[in-house]
Amino acid sequence: MADRSAEETDLFAIPVTKIKGVSAPKAGELHALGVSTVGELIEYYPFRYEDYRLRPLHEVKDGEKITVQGRIETPPSLQRFGGKSRLLCRVTVEGLLLTAVWFNRAFLKDQMEVGRDIVLTGKWDQRRRQLTVSESEFPDKGAGRTGTLQPVYSIGGSLTQAWVRQRIELALAQYGAMIPELLPPELLDKHSLMPRREAIHRIHRPENTREGQEARRRMVYEELFLFELRLQAYRAMNRKAPDGIAHKISSDDIRAFAANLPFELTEAQKTVVNEITRDMKRPYAMNRLLQGDVGSGKTVVAAIALYATVKDGCQGALMVPTEILAEQHAKSLGKLFEPYGIQVALLTGSRGARERRDLLASLQMGLIDIVIGTHALIQEDVFFRRLGLVVTDEQHRFGVNQRSILRRKGLNPDVLMMTATPIPRTLAITVFGDMDVSTIGERPKGRKPILTYWVKHDKMDRVLGFIRREAELGRQTFFICPLIEESEKLDVQNAIDLHMQLRQAMPELAIGLLHGRMTSAEKDAAMGQFAAGESTVLVSTTVVEVGVDVPNATLMIVMDADRFGLSQLHQLRGRVGRSDHQSYCVLIADPKSENGLERMQAMTDTDDGFEIARRDLELRGPGEFFGTKQSGVPEFRLANLMNDFETLEQARDDAAALTAEPSFWTAQAYAGLRDYLRREAPDYSEPLD
Repeated sequence: MADRSAEETDLFAIPVTKIKGVSAPKAGELHALGVSTVGELIEYYPFRYEDYRLRPLHEVKDGEKITVQGRIETPPSLQRFGGKSRLLCRVTVEGLLLTAVWFNRAFLKDQMEVGRDIVLTGKWDQRRRQLTVSESEFPDKGAGRTGTLQPVYSIGGSLTQAWVRQRIELALAQYGAMIPELLPPELLDKHSLMPRREAIHRIHRPENTREGQEARRRMVYEELFLFELRLQAYRAMNRKAPDGIAHKISSDDIRAFAANLPFELTEAQKTVVNEITRDMKRPYAMNRLLQGDVGSGKTVVAAIALYATVKDGCQGALMVPTEILAEQHAKSLGKLFEPYGIQVALLTGSRGARERRDLLASLQMGLIDIVIGTHALIQEDVFFRRLGLVVTDEQHRFGVNQRSILRRKGLNPDVLMMTATPIPRTLAITVFGDMDVSTIGERPKGRKPILTYWVKHDKMDRVLGFIRREAELGRQTFFICPLIEESEKLDVQNAIDLHMQLRQAMPELAIGLLHGRMTSAEKDAAMGQFAAGESTVLVSTTVVEVGVDVPNATLMIVMDADRFGLSQLHQLRGRVGRSDHQSYCVLIADPKSENGLERMQAMTDTDDGFEIARRDLELRGPGEFFGTKQSGVPEFRLANLMNDFETLEQARDDAAALTAEPSFWTAQAYAGLRDYLRREAPDYSEPLD
């Protein structure tokens, strides 16, 4: 849903069926695109424009699309073949006689009169002097599209571009006067932005390229400014209101705990631990993002923070995206904390009713020190005695609302959010503007780089030989594929079929199977057997992407790797290389698929997660990179976090300056923005003292 102020409420309350021509079936198809109201229709922006402006032929390169105006010189010739048709005629354009060709447009034959003017849009073949026509119109019937930039929208079902364009034009004509201004005059002047009402009109129907660019620039700035306003308002409040928990933390206790770990902390981990404990000692609620590459040791840093909160008489909560990861953390942290008498419990959706009831009672009475779980942690019946620290792992997989609910289960507890999907620090500071950012940029000591190769599908015999060689050394293999079962739509290997094929090809090896549709008990059994070394190969979907730790696994094979994003491939690669044995990653891919070759080259060029993330952002854009719409980073309608980074920084600075002014919280000029904060970010919108 788009950001909007209280003044716009009426527009976003008017059903889209109020627009002429939007029947109930059409409204259903619009709803599938996220458009249910007039306001959403008006803010349904085009993703590009079709250029119907006339261009001289001599400026056009071979193979380019062009719109030209000419005169019909010969009667049309219609050819039919196999149920299809081809229509040809000769047209004079700028004194040049060219051939115009239409495919499957036989109905135009009767309109092709010699001497009649015609406008043609199509692909130019310079050698043949031929134009393959995609669209055409006659000037004597009216202006039509000629000379315009026509918006192109994402559509589906039976919707057409022409129909969507007409509905948006009708909506703007009928309701355009209700579009209010959101930005204060000083920001419009500072950045030379056109008024909002004009920008929305122009973005749908620009007179020229420059006008369209200016309209987009205005709306991109607004989108990013409103996003940053939420973050900066929260940040300003958090700095002003000392209502968090000032943890009493002994440095000696932390050093003793770290000294008893089965490994030595890296310098980067020590730095991050100091940053986190320093925050926890302050009376302000900590709001920190911890990012680090796969295998960099974020979990042990979180464990130290949880230990610190429990030592101060508080409880800790760790929320993770999947049950299998929650179960693994519960086992590893339970073992780590056992010598200190710290009680660790697991809360997931698969807990039995009686077991769950007992656990919740113990949690509320304070008998449980640390609880680890999935979204089950944010259900209404979960209460804490004194929640001091909330940790979320893979924070981008949880929506802002989900994290906020968990935070409200305590009195402003400290919050530590972790992600193994690193992004450049400057971008992290800007996008996660309400957080301080800590980065672990160092591998644990003794870890060898993972050697990565990519091969085509016809090299499967060599891949199987690689598995056998690792098995002879006593090592294990992950074999990942994108689907659980066969799909008619995607020609990709699936886990169930692959499991059967590998069992037939390598009967001497124990081969397990793990996927998301298995019951929790089945997943536990499959993962437990693999972790214990009882199975040599684990065929799996991407449920192993995050957090699953099997040090003896040294080979990661990814089938149809071109179907995965770069950051996801890097996450999968990080499941191996967790011991002092040399580890490998083999990507089986079709280099001809979209971005396939670029992704494979990136994976073999570097194992630096930050560099991988940068390339992933370039290839896929931020929407896919950060995950679904539940992500902490929204899927912006217009803005692109890579291309519009300078605008994002401007918006951040403007929002920070504005929220730091006492007048922002009282002056009538900012009432619309305060209404926006109260509605879109209720936790952030109380006025400052």
